[in-house]
Amino acid sequence: MYNVYMQKNFSEKVINRLTLYHCILRDYITEGKEYISSKQIATLLRIDDSQVRKDINLLNNSGKSRVGYIVKELKTSIEKSLGFEKTKKACIIGAGNLGMALAKYDNFTSYGLNIISLFDNDKNKIGKEINGKKIIDIKNLPEIALRDGTDIAILTVPGMFAQQTANLIIKSNIKYIWNFTPTVLEVPADVQVWNENLMGTFLQFTYNI
Repeated sequence: MYNVYMQKNFSEKVINRLTLYHCILRDYITEGKEYISSKQIATLLRIDDSQVRKDINLLNNSGKSRVGYIVKELKTSIEKSLGFEKTKKACIIGAGNLGMALAKYDNFTSYGLNIISLFDNDKNKIGKEINGKKIIDIKNLPEIALRDGTDIAILTVPGMFAQQTANLIIKSNIKYIWNFTPTVLEVPADVQVWNENLMGTFLQFTYNI
């Protein structure tokens, strides 16, 4: 998702690996470790050591792979390159099981994603709080999005309602949609959609089982 805001053009695979490196670095900092080698990262992720070095070289990091990278500096390099430092405001549309789970996930803030509101059309849910955020009537999306300066809509509604909800998102002048529905959305050229294909990821994982 972060390629929308990045200063450099990284491939999707590089972005995925860099975010995994970042998770490892966070753990190292928590454990009080000062240095990390490309081999240690590669071993944890079961990938080639040379690939890790190649990815880190893209960051113009000052560390040396033979000596070991300074953990805090490498973490900061990844954050700057992937745009973590620039906070993005997001709303979740669809307060079902997935939407509520995402709303409860606090680690988004570590990556510059601030979920500021939730929307639904279920009268039994509207007004309730999830992780300190009230569920708002979807009818109010255009007004709230404009007021809050919402950058990203996280779409978690049932597939049958995905396109009509996307149309409302577009009318609300939100230019980025993180789409968790199984629907391929039709959007104008100035709106970017990132499709989170959960079943596709599952099938890739289980293909050879």
